Amino acid sequence: MRETLKDCKRIVVKVGTSTITYPNGKLNLKRIDSLAWMLSDLANRGKEVVLVTSGAIGVGAVRMNMKERPTIVREKQAAAAVGQAVLMQIYQNFFNQYNRTVAQILLTKEEVGTEERTTNTTNTFRTLLEMGIIPIVNANDTISTWEIEFSDNDRLSALVAGLIDADLLILLTDIDALYDKNPKLHPDAKRISYVEKITPEIEAMAGEKGSTFSVGGMQTKLEAGKMCEANGIRMVIASGEEPESILSVVEGKDIGTLFGK
Repeated sequence: MRETLKDCKRIVVKVGTSTITYPNGKLNLKRIDSLAWMLSDLANRGKEVVLVTSGAIGVGAVRMNMKERPTIVREKQAAAAVGQAVLMQIYQNFFNQYNRTVAQILLTKEEVGTEERTTNTTNTFRTLLEMGIIPIVNANDTISTWEIEFSDNDRLSALVAGLIDADLLILLTDIDALYDKNPKLHPDAKRISYVEKITPEIEAMAGEKGSTFSVGGMQTKLEAGKMCEANGIRMVIASGEEPESILSVVEGKDIGTLFGK
């Protein structure tokens, strides 16, 4: 099963806020550099790569000297406006080092709410990928409340994977896999290597959300997994602490948790 991941051509990688920032909310530049390196290397191998990134609100909140992630909608939108500019500048700087062009795509519900706009959005993705450009995607939190409604970008990444008929979605998170119980609380927790179908029993293994500046958790990742399941897309949850795990997943190594047939 893992061996077939080597044949995946179109890959969506999602990074959460906890992957690209420190616990204090400031950007982890070393990790973002490694991420840019890994994705550029995949593109050099002939893979088509899309990056879905969280972090705009958290990064913006830190830049605006907020003590924690804002809870008022207008403050979230203001933080997102600041954070998006910071994130894209950082991503561009690192991807430029590896001679790789990136593009920003900010999505709202409207882009997938009507047939015409869905088609236009899909065409944009396909054109960029055909040109060897890596799209960097986030919810457009400056004008919508999508992240509030969708609980982080896990489901957004699954939606993007479905839009572009991706072969694989990789979710990088602060927990390196799905476990039978919370490994942060239970040292004897066992990693679940493979999940063919997400059942109520599997969902019961999900824990709580992550860090102060993020909103996602294992539950939202399983919800993304069900979306991928419905579209015949395989998904892997893997550690975001080492972006090199992206290559390990694509090379078929037994890390993280693989979902799907």
